[in-house]
Amino acid sequence: MSEKTNEKDSDLMEKIVSLCKRRGFVFQGSEIYGGLAGTWDYGPYGAELAHNIKELWWKHFVTEQENIFGISTPTLVPEAVWKASGHLSGFSDPMIECKKCHHRFRADHLEDKKKCPDCGGELGGEKAFNLMFPVGVGSSGDGVAYLRGEIAPGMFLNFKNVIDSMHPDLPFGLAQIGKAYRNEIAPRDFLFRVREFDLMEFEYFIREADWEKYFEYWRGEMWKWIERVGINKDMVHELEVSKEDRAFYSKRTIDFEFDYPFGKKELYGLAYRTDHDLKSHSAGSGVDLTFFDEETKDRFFPHVVEPSFGNGRTMLAVLVSAYKEDMMGDESRVYLAFNPKIAPVKIAVFPLLKNKPELVEKAREIYKQLKKEFGAVVFDDNGNIGKRYRRQDEIGTPWCVTVDFETIEKDAGVTMRDRDSGKQKRMQLPEIISFIKSQFS
Repeated sequence: MSEKTNEKDSDLMEKIVSLCKRRGFVFQGSEIYGGLAGTWDYGPYGAELAHNIKELWWKHFVTEQENIFGISTPTLVPEAVWKASGHLSGFSDPMIECKKCHHRFRADHLEDKKKCPDCGGELGGEKAFNLMFPVGVGSSGDGVAYLRGEIAPGMFLNFKNVIDSMHPDLPFGLAQIGKAYRNEIAPRDFLFRVREFDLMEFEYFIREADWEKYFEYWRGEMWKWIERVGINKDMVHELEVSKEDRAFYSKRTIDFEFDYPFGKKELYGLAYRTDHDLKSHSAGSGVDLTFFDEETKDRFFPHVVEPSFGNGRTMLAVLVSAYKEDMMGDESRVYLAFNPKIAPVKIAVFPLLKNKPELVEKAREIYKQLKKEFGAVVFDDNGNIGKRYRRQDEIGTPWCVTVDFETIEKDAGVTMRDRDSGKQKRMQLPEIISFIKSQFS
């Protein structure tokens, strides 16, 4: 897929953004005050989808692994940390400013670096723009800290604490999920390039001689994750990042790029950070961050392999992968073919008619039973049955359960509808519970 977008791709992006607003997935940040560029609010379904992705990621990379420890660290980090890590001097993007309208652009995003794409004026020279957000700390405000530009430092700063408290042997990892902030020059492309976002990543501490083995191991696990979360693998491509384009701390980096509607762009990253971070923070803090090998009696700085994942970019890739249009009967429809494990709503329960108290009462009873079992279950009696199906299709609900007169008069179970195929089948409630549980095993 080309970096340039065509009309069809642009149309798809517009449809996804519109669906996200209409169905309560994503809203513009601070919208009633005109919005703040690079910030997005997650509505009820977006918040649930983001949470489910994080939960599945934690399961895949932390709880199902033998030697990964989860931690949580502050978003406010002292200036000394960023000096030691090199972020204050090396965490920047190339910026160009228009001499006429004074709009600023990422230099590496411009094809013509002489003419302003907004007003046609002359562009100035490139400058390095640091992406860090400084924050005044304390009552006088003269203490300096920064909102973290990445969450990795929290793992390195706690390396010694975990060694002393958990006594792990190499290899082991420290993982966390949390907010990061970057003062992007030109935030754009919906959830792709933003100023505040959630990262999901871990630092895997190893002996230097083993880095290639574990680099390949986590490369394979990242592909398994891509499939597990419901991203179309055919739309993901590996890019070996050149030395010139790698982060200053990396000796090898692979970007996993995704075919977004606006072009092929980075989805995830896998980096070999060597021993740069532990050495830097040991020197900066004066604290010994080496590892002592009980068998060899050697003391050394472990090296690190880092798989890194953005939650927002994952959501966007999942939405693009799941977005479908088809014909059902004589009508066109839109649906989100989410993996049930991350779907914001697992089951929707309907009474066939909302003006029949006996149907509503029975549907409410079944709704409560299913909600007790699965949590993410909704009751919906708004509009006719066809409109309810279309609404739940757009939300990405895998299954709809309808209570009709046969449910009450003949104890004939309920009608269960599959989202993707539209096929319906009569089932008893215990059968439904057993079937849905099997989908999450």
